[in-house]
Amino acid sequence: MIDPLELSVLSHGVAMIAEEMGAVLVRGALSPNIRERRDASSAIFDARGRMIAQAAHIPVHLGAMPESVAAVRARNPSPGDVFLLNDPYRGGSHLPDLTLVEAVDVDGAVGGYTAVRAHHADVGGMSPGSMPQGATELVQEGLIVPPIRIVRAGRIDEELLEFVLANVRTPDERRGDLGAQLAACASGASGWQALSARLGATKLRAACDALLDYAERRVRARLGQMEGARGTARDCLEGDGVTDDDIEVRVALQVGNSTLHLDFTGSAPQVAGNVNCPSAVTRAAAVFALRTLLDDDVPTNDGIARALALTLPERSVLNAAWPAAVAAGNVELSQRIADTILAAFGDAGVDVAAQGQGTMNNVTFGGTGWTFYETLGGGQGASSRGEGPSGVHVGMSNTLNTPVESLERSTPLRVERYALRDGSGGDGAYRGGCGVVRAYRTTAPSTVTLLTERRRHAPRGVADGGDGATGRNLLNGEPLPAKCRRTLQPGDVVTIETPGGGGYGAATVRAEASKSKTTLRQ
Repeated sequence: MIDPLELSVLSHGVAMIAEEMGAVLVRGALSPNIRERRDASSAIFDARGRMIAQAAHIPVHLGAMPESVAAVRARNPSPGDVFLLNDPYRGGSHLPDLTLVEAVDVDGAVGGYTAVRAHHADVGGMSPGSMPQGATELVQEGLIVPPIRIVRAGRIDEELLEFVLANVRTPDERRGDLGAQLAACASGASGWQALSARLGATKLRAACDALLDYAERRVRARLGQMEGARGTARDCLEGDGVTDDDIEVRVALQVGNSTLHLDFTGSAPQVAGNVNCPSAVTRAAAVFALRTLLDDDVPTNDGIARALALTLPERSVLNAAWPAAVAAGNVELSQRIADTILAAFGDAGVDVAAQGQGTMNNVTFGGTGWTFYETLGGGQGASSRGEGPSGVHVGMSNTLNTPVESLERSTPLRVERYALRDGSGGDGAYRGGCGVVRAYRTTAPSTVTLLTERRRHAPRGVADGGDGATGRNLLNGEPLPAKCRRTLQPGDVVTIETPGGGGYGAATVRAEASKSKTTLRQ
C-alpha cells in the first residue's frame, strides 16, 4: 500500500528523472532545433511499457511515444539494449523524429524503459530538411528506420550508425544529436535504477500501479462532472500539398460512464499528400485536449489515456495506412485534430478558449552541406480568464524560437525582421494574441519548404469574439502558397506572417468596461 504523501513524492521524483533527461539532451545536442528550440521530448516507462512520467515537452511527441515503446517490446529487448526507430507505422510519428528507447537493466532483467524523441533537421529524402511539400509516399520523405538495436551489450553498432549517417545531408550534426539522445537515455536509466534500488522491485511495481490509478481517478472525476455531455465539431486543413482542396476533420464527442468517447467518422479519407497521420498522432492530440481540462497537479501518464475511447475510420487522413506520406500530418493535422476536439467540448457547453493559430508554421531551408528547420509561434486564443498571449507556440507544439544569433551563426541566413504582428489577434471582450513576422534573407543558393496552415481559414473566436487574422507567406513580397517548395538565390527574402488567436466575448463588453473605468476616473 502506498500512502498519499509517499505517492506524491514519488510522482515528482519520477517526473524529475524525465526532466533531467531533457536537460542532458539539450545541453549535449549540436543542432539549433534541439539545442535552442528544444524540439525534443523524454519519458519514463515501467517494465510493462506503461508511461509513468514525462517531461513538460512536446505534446505530439509524448502522446505518441507509448507506441514506440510497445514496438520495441515486441522485439524482445535484452537489458541495456537501445533501439532506434522513426517508422510511423511501427512506433514512430514522422521520419525526422528519431526516437531512442533504452531497455533499462535492473538486476539483470528489463526493469523499465527510457525514451527520447528528437526532431532532426534532416533524415534524407527528396527535400533538404526531410519535410517535403508534395510527397505522396513515405519513402520520399527520408530514411525509414524500423525498431532496430543501435546499442547491444553496451556497445554502439558503428556499422548501423554509419549506414544511417550515409543517408542524411548533415551527418556530423546527426551524429552529435544522436549522441546527446543516447546520453539522455542513459541518464534516465541511471535514475530509474536508483529508484528501483531504493524501493525494491515489488514496491516500485505497486507505486507505478498507484500513480496510474491516481491519474485515472482524477480524469474520470473531471469527466464525471460532464456526464452525458455531447458535442460535435468540424474543421479542415487547407490542402495536402498536392491539391488545395479542404480536408475535413469531424468529431462527435460524448461523455458516458466517466469516459470520453471521440468518434471521427466522417473525416476525410487518406489523401495523396503528406498531411496524413498515423493513429498514434491522433491519440496524442486527444490526450492533449483532455489534459487541458485537468488541474495542473494531475500527473501526466498513461492513466489519462485509460479514460479515452476513440473511433477512427480505417484508411482515413487521421488513421493512415502504409505507405501514406505523413511528414506534415504530425505537425499540422495534429493541430487541427486538437482544435476540433476542443471545439466539440465548447459545443458541449464546456468553457474553452478561442482557437489559437492552429499551425506550427514549418519553415525548412537547405543547401549544400547544411539544413535548418524551425516552427514559428503565433497568437493564442483568448479565454474567459483573459487575453491570449502573443508570439507563442500553441496546441501540439511546445517549442521555443530559434535565437537570431544562433540561426545566423549556423546557417547562411540573415533575419531581416522579427516582430509581433500588431493587430492580428481577434477582437473581443478579451483579445486574441498576436502572431509574429519573421523575414529571412538568403546569402547562398538554397531551397525553402513551407508547410503551414490557417492561411485561408481564420482561427475562430468564441462567445461572439472576433476571429484571428490568417497568416501569409511571401517571397520577395509576392504571396506564396500555404504549402510549397521554392529555389532561392542569394538576396531573396522569405517572410512568414503567422496567424493571430481568436477573441473571447463581444467587443462591446470591453468597450462598456472601458467606458465605466473612464467615468470612475472623472
